[in-house]
Amino acid sequence: MRLVQFFVPELGKRVGVLEEEKVVDITEIVPTTLTLLERAIEKGRSLEEEAKEAFEEAKSQNARSFDFASLQNSPEPDKPHLLLPIDAAEIWGAGVTYKRSAEERDADSQTDIYTRVYFSDRPELFFKATLHRCALPFGEIAVRSDSEFTAVEAEVAVVIGIDNQPVAFTLCNDVSAWDIERLNPLYLPQSKIYAGCCSFGPILATPEQIGDPYAIEIKCRIIRNGVVIFEGEASTSQLSRRYDELISFLRRDNPILIGTVLTTGTGIMPPAEASLRDGDIVEIESPQLGKLVNKVRKLSGR
Repeated sequence: MRLVQFFVPELGKRVGVLEEEKVVDITEIVPTTLTLLERAIEKGRSLEEEAKEAFEEAKSQNARSFDFASLQNSPEPDKPHLLLPIDAAEIWGAGVTYKRSAEERDADSQTDIYTRVYFSDRPELFFKATLHRCALPFGEIAVRSDSEFTAVEAEVAVVIGIDNQPVAFTLCNDVSAWDIERLNPLYLPQSKIYAGCCSFGPILATPEQIGDPYAIEIKCRIIRNGVVIFEGEASTSQLSRRYDELISFLRRDNPILIGTVLTTGTGIMPPAEASLRDGDIVEIESPQLGKLVNKVRKLSGR
């Protein structure tokens, strides 16, 4: 099933099941997608099974529905709009997981650290964000005030349950100040973690909805003044590491809460001329996971 969280004026936060182009409101059955996941785990069921039961119960009660298109607005209090699809306690990241990514990042490095990670048994993992640092779908991702080359990193992210298998999938933009990271690898946290450094969504898709998780197609576009200035694509078939391996390393001696999001690396590497600028629009799209759209804002340094 495909799940969303959204806001409706006078109703507040809602949770729904996306059925074709309609969102069936299941909030009266379950208040959030995280609660739905927690209930599924408590019962020893899959998220798909728990969501299907909530969906059928909501429909039997003549639950309201909304046009999905009507929710695709900038996040303002007087407009219906999409929320992040799960209230994750933390968002983590993995890097150097695509061959193209490893090669191109190493070309810009003064050392061979990226190549060494690519061939190492241990993956690159890093803390990425908390919810208040994340932009909502159709909200504003950000460029640091002290960065001149901040890049979109279009990725598939997984939601973690109680073992090493993903319980859901979503799209993610791991916005990163590449110029800061390239000055010195020790600057990675400053490159990765700041206000507006991440967005994910717009939907959660269960593994049953995805089918083969190593055949997810991703496209990324940067639009400036109405013109596409960059377009790239990748597939999770190009991943050099498997999801269970990444989750296993992340969990090692590191307590991870149910519903944590792990973004799994990018295979799309924009050139310097596609560095994000104030007012750009970024679209990350997948046939399996929908379209994540964000506007870019340059921060002021205050």
